[in-house]
Amino acid sequence: MLSSSAASANQIGATFSLRPNFLLASSSDCGGALQFLFSSYSFRSRSVFLRTWHGRRGGFLPNREFRVFCESKLQTEELLIRRYSPFLESAFLNRNGASVSDEWQAVPDIWRSSAERYGDRVALTDPYHDPPSSMTYKQLEEEILDFSEGLRVVGVKPEDKIALFADNSCRWLVADQGIMATGAINVVRGSRSSVEELLQIYDHSESVALAVDSPELFNRIAEAFSSKVVMKFVILLWGEKSSLASEEETPVFNYKEILDLGRESRKSMLNFNDARGKYTYETINSDDVATLVYTSGTTGNPKGVMLTHRNLLHQIKNLWDVVPAEAGDRFLSMLPPWHAYERACEYFTLTYGIEQVYTTVRNLKEDLLQYQPNFIISVPLVYETLYSGIQKQISTSSTARKFIALTFIRISLAYMEFKRIYEGTYLTRNQKQASYLASLYDWLWARVVAAILWPLHMLGKKLVYSKIHSAIGISKAGISGGGSLPLHVDKFFEAIGVKVQNGYGLTETSPVIAARRPNNNVLGSVGPPIRHTEFKVVDLETGEVLPPGSSGIVNVRGPQVMKGYYKNPAATKQVLDEDGWLSTGDIGWIAPHHSTGRSRRCGGVIVLEGRAKDTIVLSTGENVEPVELEEAAMRSSLIQQIVVVGQDQRRLGAIIVPNKEEVLLVAKKLSIVDVNASELSMDKMKNLVYEDLRIWTTGCSFQIGPILIVDEPFTIDSGLMTPTMKIRRDRVVAQYKDQIHNLYNL
Repeated sequence: MLSSSAASANQIGATFSLRPNFLLASSSDCGGALQFLFSSYSFRSRSVFLRTWHGRRGGFLPNREFRVFCESKLQTEELLIRRYSPFLESAFLNRNGASVSDEWQAVPDIWRSSAERYGDRVALTDPYHDPPSSMTYKQLEEEILDFSEGLRVVGVKPEDKIALFADNSCRWLVADQGIMATGAINVVRGSRSSVEELLQIYDHSESVALAVDSPELFNRIAEAFSSKVVMKFVILLWGEKSSLASEEETPVFNYKEILDLGRESRKSMLNFNDARGKYTYETINSDDVATLVYTSGTTGNPKGVMLTHRNLLHQIKNLWDVVPAEAGDRFLSMLPPWHAYERACEYFTLTYGIEQVYTTVRNLKEDLLQYQPNFIISVPLVYETLYSGIQKQISTSSTARKFIALTFIRISLAYMEFKRIYEGTYLTRNQKQASYLASLYDWLWARVVAAILWPLHMLGKKLVYSKIHSAIGISKAGISGGGSLPLHVDKFFEAIGVKVQNGYGLTETSPVIAARRPNNNVLGSVGPPIRHTEFKVVDLETGEVLPPGSSGIVNVRGPQVMKGYYKNPAATKQVLDEDGWLSTGDIGWIAPHHSTGRSRRCGGVIVLEGRAKDTIVLSTGENVEPVELEEAAMRSSLIQQIVVVGQDQRRLGAIIVPNKEEVLLVAKKLSIVDVNASELSMDKMKNLVYEDLRIWTTGCSFQIGPILIVDEPFTIDSGLMTPTMKIRRDRVVAQYKDQIHNLYNL
């Protein structure tokens, strides 16, 4: 069909309709150009390119076509806008006289720099997809260029919204950057989101096409999408079109087809001057929107955060102070790539010649051992899981080994406590500074005690901690963000010599705004602001700026702050003022500056206490931050998950998912049940959990009263956790509303 249509186009005066960007060869042979580009491809729909849609959903819209007239001596055609990443495509554009740049102006510009510096180094290792993949920096740049050109061939235009619903993989990165390089805007989300959520995001963002992770995901969403939204085309990043459940009217391409179309088009553009002359060229502006990221949110509906190229470039240029990556360093990547934290870190680290290895939660333990990463960038839950795994291994050791390990850990915890004092990184919110003599005595005492403990600490490193290091790698640092890192986990890793740096950010800030530095890792904080970033803490009621050490709402300003919420100016105005200050909604304080004493290096670091929306107000008028209690409770091996409740009640309560295996083991040790018992009654389980909860939360400001034991864990699939593994407090409370009511009315 294509070849016969193309042949007829050679006749003088012949006219035919094409999607923009298809005609990429010399005007002297219009038909040959089409045959050259498309004759080798077989698509699901034979009439992918030449088709009348008669108003039906899907396919290419008739009002977006253009007409080409081929004559022997005269050609009249409409020039197309080709928006481009000026440094990435500078080698090609120099030949056409288009504006180029030797500086990064758009995010995709970074790939040319990386290819030039680290060309044959391995950039990406993706062992768990079919086929397993490995890419050098040069190959990565080429695939991004081919993919972006392939998108132009199938009709993607500047500022189009392209939905990218996929999980972490090398092809996600290529698709993400390929979309950006065309001047289009990608709308990102993962495959574990519900059909309703994906449909809402696609529809609200006004996306016109879809790049999807796999046939399985597309089959899950196809029915809802085909009846409610328009999809010009679909791209499968992994898998084959033959795995689709039903024949789709919408054109479907696989990943390789897009690359092949782009590769052939790029060759044609290089070989034929007329092909390049069909375009008017525009550079991507740094203030153009690069992506829409819908907040996962623990409350409310997702909002589309507009992040510009300038927002993301700020992260790329300023995160080295936090993560001093070097060429050849190995990173493990396991977070959802659409999450702003993972995404910004990937962009940043790949400008330094590192190797990124993709892993999953299921394979993390084995991959830590196999790949021995220098860095891991993840959320607090991962570090909590590693901590629990180490503690469990110690507790199941022989009595002698358990005693030795726990003794050394206690000694190392004490050593680090005194070390923080004499190094000046002991966090305080007290504005009053100790006298010089008191500070000197404090320093001398800490030095002496630390010197006594140091030999035992070093012995612990040799006998105990070295085995932990060989099992988990992380030879330089683990970077934690996307949630609150429990202090006991923080202190444990410090004691055994694994550096964990906590950071802070929001989707609305691209995301990093503060982070602990390798040479000044102040535990209990999220570190000082990163470069070009300002903080202030204001009173929740009056908006008055508060002095250091005082708790209030954290506000931030800097070049990484979003452009706004897409199609939601009212929500934007609520959080972003005219002076560029963003209200984070987090409660926190800024550490006061001291010139001497145990806190002399803590000045200016940010300390977070919880979300303003999470604050529980008791009927007594007292305000409670549940995070303190929840973190303390999670130290219990009997508790798997917990949500503190009690809004408008006289006392606090909690919904608890127990660790049933551990509870049963304790019950057997205490002879509450027979050693051969395989289960425990609910009353006995509740009593054991409650007693352990009281032990671990004794030191907290408030105590928990009645508890509700539930069988089913809070999961992403059940909708009770976000894709970044944070518990959706409001949904948990809503789901157990009746049980909570009964809890307080027994």
